[in-house]
Amino acid sequence: MEKFTEDETGSFCSYLSEGCRLCQQGAKMVLFVTGLCPKSCFYCPLSDGRHGKDLVFANERPVKSDEDLLKEAETMDALGTGITGGEPLLKLERVLHYVRLLKSSFGKNHHIHLYTSLAPDRETLEKLAEAGLDEIRFHPPQAVWEELMHSPYADALRNAKDLGMETGIEIPSLEGAERVATFAEEMGIFLNLNELEFSDNNSEALLENGFSLESDTSCAAAGSCTHAETAFRVCKKVHFCSSTYKDAVQLRKRFQRIAKNIAREFDEITEDGTLIYGVINGGNQELAEEILREIEVPDELFEVKNGKIEIAWWVLEDLKDGLKEELEPLGTRIFIIERHPFEDGLLVELIPL
Repeated sequence: MEKFTEDETGSFCSYLSEGCRLCQQGAKMVLFVTGLCPKSCFYCPLSDGRHGKDLVFANERPVKSDEDLLKEAETMDALGTGITGGEPLLKLERVLHYVRLLKSSFGKNHHIHLYTSLAPDRETLEKLAEAGLDEIRFHPPQAVWEELMHSPYADALRNAKDLGMETGIEIPSLEGAERVATFAEEMGIFLNLNELEFSDNNSEALLENGFSLESDTSCAAAGSCTHAETAFRVCKKVHFCSSTYKDAVQLRKRFQRIAKNIAREFDEITEDGTLIYGVINGGNQELAEEILREIEVPDELFEVKNGKIEIAWWVLEDLKDGLKEELEPLGTRIFIIERHPFEDGLLVELIPL
């Protein structure tokens, strides 16, 4: 058996592609290019807000223009981009445009990988390689895992390798994964296995297919890791990414990277990369600002926005009694919030004062 490394989250690997190395650092922007997809995988975790909808997101930022995309990459100081969906190659020209845009804006060293459930022809792969795609990961459906060598995926993999792209397969860790591992070894490519996870959108389908939760404190499917261990025995280049790892390491490091770049003087960055600050919301905002200036709160410790003032939480904590006395009768609410480090990021916690 090949030597491998294992971490405290249950992930293990004998090989990491460059795309995975950058993901581990939280340095990859996630570019969601469309929610459209011709497949109907029962384990698909895509949310209702994206599934079947032709939308574009860079991380959590909706992309309406090239500037939106570039701004998000700059915000997190991205060293690379992972292109995903849906099925990205349903929007090939869009993908080619974004690959060229990112390479021209951030240089050839900005690493770009792409996921696809299709087996594109050589002409399509040539276009991707010419645009600058560095790495491609194929996602064949479980129904063809037993006959991959005689499927269109074999030719697509050979062509991708021949065109100089780092090439691999990425699938959920399910029964039959060892057959994919054998195929990957024969093809001389890497294999990424993701621990199967329950989500709001796939939980019913997973239960119908006989899966259950690993534990009350995990969203991982019981037994998924075992299939990865079996696959590892027959392939030299394997990476198993646990459910815990995605949340505890990848997402956390990406949040920390973004937060470090966007945090204001008064934002507190938590260990999870979320932001904490105070809010004086609604009511008489002119009076609220006047009070802050009268007591000489430094300008760098608060920001006046439309309908609210965002302020250092520790300053708000000190001033809460006086502010509540003057502002609450006018309809003002005072609270501390924690949120994800995006514009209008997901609210983690709200604490009324």
